[in-house]
Amino acid sequence: MRIPSSVFAVGRYAVVLLAVAGSVALMSAPKKTNLTVHDKAFYADANTIQFVRPGLNISIVSAKIAADFTISVDFKLTDTPPAGQAPQPLDIQGVNTPGPISVSFLIGYLPSNQEQFQSYITRVVTAATGGAQATQATGESMTTGVLTPVTQGEYVYAFKAKAPASYDKTATHRIGIYGSRNLTEFDLGTNYDDATYDWVPAGGTPAPRDVVRTPDCNRCHDSLAAHGGSRKSVELCIICHTPQTTDPDTGNTVDMKVFIHKIHMGASLPVKPYQIIGFGNAVNDYSTVVFPANPGDPRDCAVCHNPNNGAAQTKVWMTKPSRAACGSCHNDVNFDTGKNHADLPQVSDNLCAGCHIVQGETEFDVSILGAHENPTESPSAPGVNVAITKVDNGTAGKKPTVTFTIKNNAGAGIPMSAMTGGSNRMALVMAGPTSDYGYTSFGSDVTTPGYVSENPVPTAQCASDGTCVYTFTHAIPATAKGTYSIGIEARRGITINGGTAIQQTSEYGATNKVFNFSVDGSPPVARRTVVSIDNCNQCHNKLTVHGENRNQIEMCVLCHNPSENDSSVRSSATVPADKAAPAQGVNFDYMVHRIHLGERMLDPTINTTYTIVGFQGSHNDFTDVRYPAMNATGTTGHVEACYVCHVKGSEAVLPVGKNDVTNPSAPILKVGAVTSACTSCHPQNSTFAHARSNTDPQFGESCDICHGTNGQFSTTKVHAQ
Repeated sequence: MRIPSSVFAVGRYAVVLLAVAGSVALMSAPKKTNLTVHDKAFYADANTIQFVRPGLNISIVSAKIAADFTISVDFKLTDTPPAGQAPQPLDIQGVNTPGPISVSFLIGYLPSNQEQFQSYITRVVTAATGGAQATQATGESMTTGVLTPVTQGEYVYAFKAKAPASYDKTATHRIGIYGSRNLTEFDLGTNYDDATYDWVPAGGTPAPRDVVRTPDCNRCHDSLAAHGGSRKSVELCIICHTPQTTDPDTGNTVDMKVFIHKIHMGASLPVKPYQIIGFGNAVNDYSTVVFPANPGDPRDCAVCHNPNNGAAQTKVWMTKPSRAACGSCHNDVNFDTGKNHADLPQVSDNLCAGCHIVQGETEFDVSILGAHENPTESPSAPGVNVAITKVDNGTAGKKPTVTFTIKNNAGAGIPMSAMTGGSNRMALVMAGPTSDYGYTSFGSDVTTPGYVSENPVPTAQCASDGTCVYTFTHAIPATAKGTYSIGIEARRGITINGGTAIQQTSEYGATNKVFNFSVDGSPPVARRTVVSIDNCNQCHNKLTVHGENRNQIEMCVLCHNPSENDSSVRSSATVPADKAAPAQGVNFDYMVHRIHLGERMLDPTINTTYTIVGFQGSHNDFTDVRYPAMNATGTTGHVEACYVCHVKGSEAVLPVGKNDVTNPSAPILKVGAVTSACTSCHPQNSTFAHARSNTDPQFGESCDICHGTNGQFSTTKVHAQ
């Protein structure tokens, strides 16, 4: 089980039309300009901010190809102002305004009857080992051609490379600009941006090249950044990542449709890992990448090919299959010989759509949608939907009676007899109080710490409409106070295409529901909200774990509480070393932080691992998780982006005074809730020492004084970039 995560960002680009010199131009829309609490500059001295005015925004005014075939572009550079202030122009030399700016330029066009750009500028590169050479699309730096100031902040760049004399004036052309502004002398880092501009030299509306949009990438990557951080949009990337471009060291193409599919397939590729030798001969090995949607199921193409993103060609993956695109994931197929292609050679893409239609008549057939269907999302599943309508006798010392409903998608009741055998199951989980779960005992016979789970199927009394009544065999503790919770889960098995050669067995689960009720007459109070399943699903699409049983944060925290660990299954571990290893804590915030820290646990400054023994003794090592959020320079694993999962700044609202967290594998067996959360990512002994020295036996942790919302070292501030 590997669950790389991450998350969403507001889209930075939209489509606007401008009339320019008799033609219609497609350009990047204005971008968000105000600094946020997640920007390092937000916390800088106000006088420094007013003087420096950090940030970089590139916008393109117009582009043209002159009669002598010179290509030129008019563009503007502005800052990212504080809230309430308008952007101001920037001096590219960094003389009249702080921070020198470096910009580079790309130029490509869409050949007639083709759907991918071709760059006007290419280079031949030699492999690091010598010998092998390859062509690559490239661009020009601002010193290659002629840069002419217009006014402060506005410039015209004339490319050194010229358009061919026979260039197609009716073809769509795209200019791309990417750049950086160096503010390191002010301790404000380096700012990056890019922009694109489409136009038709002869006039008219540009043809679309609009398949996947940047906001869809940013669902996981937070803010897409590559090549050091300056390439931030799909619109720019596809100018160079064309069929022209190959890595000479590996012979692998970096054509966008192949490159991106192979990266995201990663560990799921049937044949050999995908590697690219990049700048400085760095080896970029994507063999450990696990696609986080559903999680780890790379068949969910619509995560990136979002049908609701408004892209003009968002359905092209369904309507125009090709050997290059399909073979990028199915790289065990040899189209020349027909191996793994039903022994049918495929010499061109002309007939691909004949067999691989959009939608067939059978699930898991060779149609595009059929072949990429997730069995747990089978449209033939009758569905299972649950709800808790009320809890009677829900007071201290009594055994609560739960009224719940269980129905299929058509609204018909599901009998309890249908919830037995095979993968079918139900459970009702009780925990409390909501002030913090974890240390309530529901009886000496209950082995699960802090909660009790019961199976209502054998004894629940149900009406034909699916309304059921079940009384717990365990009572609410006689000393209970405040609000308690009961959560419901249900799962059913399914056989799809039964009796055929493409038969599959799967399972599907209900959306969990959690019902809160007062045990002492006080007003019910729900557990605090720290993260949102909607944020999880920005990257995971539909997060569901434990065999389709659990899919809501409110349900997860009932069991993954401060006293829970994996000691109960260590003795059944399938890996012998796991049996002797200390049990791991699985309190929700500690566990999720550790999982997402992933491969960064192997950094020398952290040097640790996180392995949970799961159901039937399974070995779940999370040190290969690659967190997909990117930092400013384009490196994945940016776990400092806490806001990706947290809601309403909750990462800075520290849980002081909550239950201590027990973790047998940690240097200290039991620590405060804040210490547990922070040491999940900062597990050094020095961090534990710092936390212990600021924790009093009587009054608890004092972390909020320095690290709370208004603290000098608030978590939001120290994680800003």
